[in-house]
Amino acid sequence: MTAEATLESLASDFWKWRAWQQPRSHDDIPRLERPKEWIPNWSKENVSTYLSDLENFERRLNEIEITNPEHREILVDYKLLKSAFARVRWEIEYLEMWRRFPRFYIDQTIGVVFDYLLNPNVTRETVEHIQRNLNNFKTVLTHARQNLTGYAFHEHATVSIEDLGNIDSNMKEMGEALLEFISNEKQASFLSRVSEAAQELVDFREWLKLNLSSFVPASSIGEKSFVWFLQNVAYIPYTPSEMISIGEIEFDKATTFEAIFENKYKDKPIPHLPKNATEQSENESKLEQEVRDFYERENLLTQPESLGHYLNAPRPKYLEPIKWLGVTDDLTGPSRLDEDGISYVPVPRDGMPYFYAANARDPRAGIVHEGAHYQQLALSWRNPRFIRRHFYDSGVNEGIAFYNEELMLAAGLFIDAPHSQTLMYNFMKLRALRVIIDVSLATGRMSIDDAANYLSKKVPMDWQTAHEEAVFFASFPGQGLTYQIGKSQIINFMAEARRRNPSEFSLRKIHDYLWINGNVPISLLKWEYLKLPVDEIFPQDISHIKEIIWKNIRHMLDCYLAKDRKNADNHIAEDVTLWDSVEPQLIFGLRGLNALRDRRPSSENGPKVLSIENLNPVIDVIGEIAIARYELLIHFDGGIPDEHIRNTAVWRIINGAWKVIHNHEDVIS
Repeated sequence: MTAEATLESLASDFWKWRAWQQPRSHDDIPRLERPKEWIPNWSKENVSTYLSDLENFERRLNEIEITNPEHREILVDYKLLKSAFARVRWEIEYLEMWRRFPRFYIDQTIGVVFDYLLNPNVTRETVEHIQRNLNNFKTVLTHARQNLTGYAFHEHATVSIEDLGNIDSNMKEMGEALLEFISNEKQASFLSRVSEAAQELVDFREWLKLNLSSFVPASSIGEKSFVWFLQNVAYIPYTPSEMISIGEIEFDKATTFEAIFENKYKDKPIPHLPKNATEQSENESKLEQEVRDFYERENLLTQPESLGHYLNAPRPKYLEPIKWLGVTDDLTGPSRLDEDGISYVPVPRDGMPYFYAANARDPRAGIVHEGAHYQQLALSWRNPRFIRRHFYDSGVNEGIAFYNEELMLAAGLFIDAPHSQTLMYNFMKLRALRVIIDVSLATGRMSIDDAANYLSKKVPMDWQTAHEEAVFFASFPGQGLTYQIGKSQIINFMAEARRRNPSEFSLRKIHDYLWINGNVPISLLKWEYLKLPVDEIFPQDISHIKEIIWKNIRHMLDCYLAKDRKNADNHIAEDVTLWDSVEPQLIFGLRGLNALRDRRPSSENGPKVLSIENLNPVIDVIGEIAIARYELLIHFDGGIPDEHIRNTAVWRIINGAWKVIHNHEDVIS
């Protein structure tokens, strides 16, 4: 089996496992299609099993050797699996979501029910999924108490208590609204299950209240761990300080341009709200087609006929009482590519929340962001490379959607809507602010109270709402920054692509590439598309090459001990040169090396080597060249003192394999 086929087989096994293991999240982008009988399981024993499974996946990945930098697509896929594995470790070991955040267990209970209700086609199977998970509330929340005791963050528990303040009435209203999908003879039983499950959450809320004083103060993930996330999960090539600077610059820019556009259009009337959600949905449907036509007319992005539409629909009554559990949309999935995406909208009214009001007055404000999510995901699920059909980090997904907002603004989509132009800059301001808050909370530059004070003054907003926002950002470090940092990386990618080949630069071509590969971190796409050297991705991208070279050195030593000259020579170039610790002259080629070997005393005539340790590697990779410095400790039989040697070896990739082209050896003692 080729390395590529082995990689895809591993990915298939992992994503089947991940569909069972991945915790439910409030976010809409990471949603995945679950096995039919899936329920969340988060006992301590489950967590231990998940980590054991992860170690097995990591071992299998490390056994795959992909060394030729020309195999760019395969190398990117390899890095994607590394990211996926690192995310599991990030969730379980770094964030410790399962024992730090009470909200985690709200997501694994009623949050799961919410997700099943997002598909507009509520069926008998939907109800069965809901009932199975209602029956699982008691088990999940029993494990929650066991896991959270002694570890839960106080501030997060406080917000979860508030979230569950009306959970019994919320679920009662939801259950009653679902009765139209349940036969008469089963309705009483269903409502009873809903009531029992709601009581489990009420009991959990009261347990949180009772134990609140025993919970520990929230602490940041810390700069070291956060940088680990940036380098191993998100593949973001910026430092925390650089990202804060980007956020500050973009915030000032957006604030300034928002003021300019407010002044320009100060005498223009604000558009009226539609009469109802049905009218809004009808307006959105017409505008969504206009946006698609605009992409094609302006030669910006291909719109395949097979691609579904992103539509609005009035929010169903059964979602209304639990809308706080996540984004009320259905972006479909890999098995539903023939279906349209749906965003459920509330009844338009004066005083409605900011984003809802903006989308009601001009649905294009939502189409250019959430609609971009739908199109990107639907296209990525069609990607011919299986590994690229899955979610890895929202930096690219949110980056594309946020970039698309400014793209469409600059291209003239909103030329007929003065206040929508102003609105786009307001969106930019808020998302730049998220970078500053997210990074500062994650690295400990700000406490939750510091962040709340910052938000209340900068936005501005009331302190209580700002505090809830700060707690939310603290729960998911690395998520708030994705919009602006993803967009900044895309702009850098676009500019570099045009600089390198201005005569062939095409917005449509590069956008089509971005959208179909919209689950792949931007740094990897830039490296693949522009054919950059391996070492230009950033240092951790060549870590697997260092691992391969160190493993090859070990294999050569094992072959020496086994007197297996042939397999040892598979790692040595034909024209190798060597400085030997004994020979005064430079050795040329494998022929010269074999002559040197033949001159040395055999084990029958000289000291017998028992074992060789290879120690203290320092390996640098520069394009197609690697320099390995390391030490050898040779142990002999018969009481002969150990021999300590230091080596410097130069490796080069030849026909897809790393081989030694020069070695310098010195005996230390």
